[in-house]
Amino acid sequence: MFLGEYQHSIDDKGRIIIPAKFREVLGTDFIVTRGLDNCLFVYPREEWNLLEQKMKSLPSMAANARAFSRLLFSGASECEWDKQGRVNVPNHLREYAKLDKDCTIIGVSTRVEIWDRTTWEAYSRMSQDSFNEIAEKLVDFDFNF
Repeated sequence: MFLGEYQHSIDDKGRIIIPAKFREVLGTDFIVTRGLDNCLFVYPREEWNLLEQKMKSLPSMAANARAFSRLLFSGASECEWDKQGRVNVPNHLREYAKLDKDCTIIGVSTRVEIWDRTTWEAYSRMSQDSFNEIAEKLVDFDFNF
């Protein structure tokens, strides 16, 4: 499971250090793809395979399912660590997430997310302001904590 928030920088060559405890769970090869809200999603191979199976079950005749599948899979890259524990984030993904220098890496249960730090801070502030409202809406999904 991935938990926590970490601050790191991406270098001029597009390499970023992922926290060691995240690297252990991600394994030697993993998938980086476009995420929602202009961040990147990073999946261990096993989680990616589960997501792929779920995507295959979507109706191919539904335009939204096709569009989402195209964007998710076309943006995906198989990645691995370099000797310093860094991942080289492909240019098209850096551009999508507007990753320039300062990044925030967060654990979100089954995946890691990589955010531009300013974008994450704005998103986090907005979400914290409505945290109670969001929690109340989760009751519709039979979720209580």
